Amino acid sequence: MFAVPSIIYIAHLKNMLDTPNVRTVHESLTPRLGGVAVFAGFMSALTIFADLGNGIQQLLAGCIVLFFVGLKDDLVSISVSKKFVGQLLATGIVMIMADVRLTSFQGILGIHELPVGISYAFTFLVIVGITNAINLIDGLDGLAGSIVLIIVSTFGYYFMRYGGPSYGNYVFVSVCLIGGMLGFLRYNFHRATIFMGDTGSLVCGFIVSVLTIQFIEMGLKVGQPFASSAPAVAAGILFVPLFDTLRVFIVRMMAGRSPFAPDKNHVHHRILAMGFQQISTVMLLGLLNLVVILFVINFADLGNTVLIGALVGFSLLLSVFLGVYRSRSAEQRVAS
Repeated sequence: MFAVPSIIYIAHLKNMLDTPNVRTVHESLTPRLGGVAVFAGFMSALTIFADLGNGIQQLLAGCIVLFFVGLKDDLVSISVSKKFVGQLLATGIVMIMADVRLTSFQGILGIHELPVGISYAFTFLVIVGITNAINLIDGLDGLAGSIVLIIVSTFGYYFMRYGGPSYGNYVFVSVCLIGGMLGFLRYNFHRATIFMGDTGSLVCGFIVSVLTIQFIEMGLKVGQPFASSAPAVAAGILFVPLFDTLRVFIVRMMAGRSPFAPDKNHVHHRILAMGFQQISTVMLLGLLNLVVILFVINFADLGNTVLIGALVGFSLLLSVFLGVYRSRSAEQRVAS
């Protein structure tokens, strides 16, 4: 909270500003180094107060790698391949040095314990996928910060209640990121005076991905709170960023374009096109994520297959609704 005004001042002084373009929603030159303040608050609190065992030291090392990758991208812009190398390095640190990985599908598709090679490969896909999903959802004032706040608060509560000696120190990771994010959101809600930038979204996405993996593994090893349903519950907790990323990738590929080609087809763009304002769009998506979280938590007894089927079915209905509404809006514009 104290760092952000200084960052805004320096960014304007040195002309380190995000210029509006056809893909962005904002209309004025705005600094995009808010992730520096989030990382500073998170890092300082965690290193002072937390037990750095059980993978947290390696998590911090990965965060530092992604911090500098994101910082360079925010200042001078770097290629997708260089960002991917940074993510590969950060993921390798937590997977290989701390053995943070998914060891079982917990009965999904009849698969339980995973061979070591498949475990590493799937964990890599999960970490990179979630990291980039948080990065992609960062398109409106306060949106990524609010979604991260909801997700991390949920994970933090269950680590606190059921983590015990094995996973209890991940409560510190959750609480420190919540603190950093609250200080940042003070300046990021519409009209934002600063953006998170890749510095913040990559670091936050990476932290969320590691928390997700540890939450799933906690269900397997501690047996609480959701036992073998933990993977489906985790997917529900991450619903908005996962739904948005999968949807835009599929839509782009169906249109014959690269899944990484930027456009204005994200879920928040579609809701804005319906006539909602930025604040109401952020609140609507936050509420949607909360509703899905409450659903998967209350119906965890149904098991992974039923829960994942319900999430996929809801995602398809939501995609159809967004597509139909978009086509009707286009017809009305043509008619007018």
